[in-house]
Amino acid sequence: MTAPRTPTPRKALGRLSLPERNFVADALRTETVGGMLLLVAAITALIWANVPALRDSYESVSHFRLGPESLGLNLSVAHWAADGLLAVFFFVAGAELKRELVAGDLRDPRAAALPVVAALCGMAVPALVYTLTSGLGGGSLAGWAVPTATDIAFALAVLAVIGTSLPSALRAFLLTLAVVDDLFAILIIAVFFTTDLNFAALGGAVAGLAVFWLLLRKGVRGWYVYVPLALVVWGLMYNSGIHATIAGVAMGLMLRCHRHEGEEQSPGEHVEHLVRPLSSGLAVPLFALFSAGVAISGGALAEVFTTPETLGVVLGLVVGKTVGIFGGTWLTTRFTRASLSEDLAWADVFAVAMLAGIGFTVSLLIGELAFEGDAAMTDGVKAAVLTGSLIATAVATVLLKIRNAEYRRLAQEEERDDDLSGIPDVYEEDDPAHHLRMAEIHDGKAAEHRRLAREKAEQRHGLAEVPGGAGEGHDGPA
Repeated sequence: MTAPRTPTPRKALGRLSLPERNFVADALRTETVGGMLLLVAAITALIWANVPALRDSYESVSHFRLGPESLGLNLSVAHWAADGLLAVFFFVAGAELKRELVAGDLRDPRAAALPVVAALCGMAVPALVYTLTSGLGGGSLAGWAVPTATDIAFALAVLAVIGTSLPSALRAFLLTLAVVDDLFAILIIAVFFTTDLNFAALGGAVAGLAVFWLLLRKGVRGWYVYVPLALVVWGLMYNSGIHATIAGVAMGLMLRCHRHEGEEQSPGEHVEHLVRPLSSGLAVPLFALFSAGVAISGGALAEVFTTPETLGVVLGLVVGKTVGIFGGTWLTTRFTRASLSEDLAWADVFAVAMLAGIGFTVSLLIGELAFEGDAAMTDGVKAAVLTGSLIATAVATVLLKIRNAEYRRLAQEEERDDDLSGIPDVYEEDDPAHHLRMAEIHDGKAAEHRRLAREKAEQRHGLAEVPGGAGEGHDGPA
């Protein structure tokens, strides 16, 4: 009689499957390049807005209005960047979320539990920290949502700059965190920052989305069909009173992201692959260029730490994000069958949680929405987002550098391909063909060493028989 099998505990932040690893590597490569551009755009904005000779031109360009007034779309350049270009960013976020739900880590409830709980705690705790800090200081509670967002592109840009070989499991954890984070940020924008509704425009937007969905299901192809329809849906959504970026995420969620037989990529993966560079390389950097330009001075920085609202944002990003994500991860492993991978330490989770405190793109957007009409407070919150993100970056960099040698070893292990099959060896440990290839390689090496041994032995034997050599004809030393 055999004893009942005990379920094998699942490894939290363990090695990814090979297809998921390849997808994550491709996505992170694009996000990292986009993050570098985002970093350049943010620095450019700060210089442009703070150099006296350039400051007026920054204001002039940001507030320059263009677009058809008759359609309610005569907007400033900064407004176009926030409501228009970020719709592309949220479209990619929607497609990414759909892929995760049907083909990625979020498909398995057990695997999804860790990033979902960590992301939820990583949003709830910063909101609580902001509410307590601002409320106890007599400030406004309107900005509670500002420190809840994580900027994945900026976080990956930091990783690229400090040159860490962060294991793919941790990078995927950070990416999945950001996907879930984006979903709830979208819900926050839709629920809490919706103005008076224009039901006619909203009905038109819903009808446009229905047409978009039907065309996708019928297999209609061609950008010349979808791009004009997307622009119409976006314009109607903007005029409905709901933030226009919701149109982007709605269309992204409608894409088919599971593969049919014979498909190398699903339509959703194909479209995401095409649009992600546009989002990371153009839309988000341009948004940063016209949103991050705030006046920075000693007095302004001091006010960040003395004004309740801005202090709440800084503490929410630096303390709230770290405590929330780390605590959510620990609670998940504590009360489920998941356990941390042997290759990682809790210090790694803490460092990634700190890195998630880099809130930029969505935090800046929510800050503008939360304090709309109050230019001074909006600028103060932007400065707080930049300050909190900078502190999180500095601390996370130190923590990651301490463990960088171990990360490098893990990365080399993940990449090693001794059998030259094109697939890392760690993914072929259960494949008999891999071991046969390795046996052939070792047999070849053994034969080569035997050949060398014979040659060396023959050379040594030949030297010993050379006439007149040392030791021949006398007994003394050579």
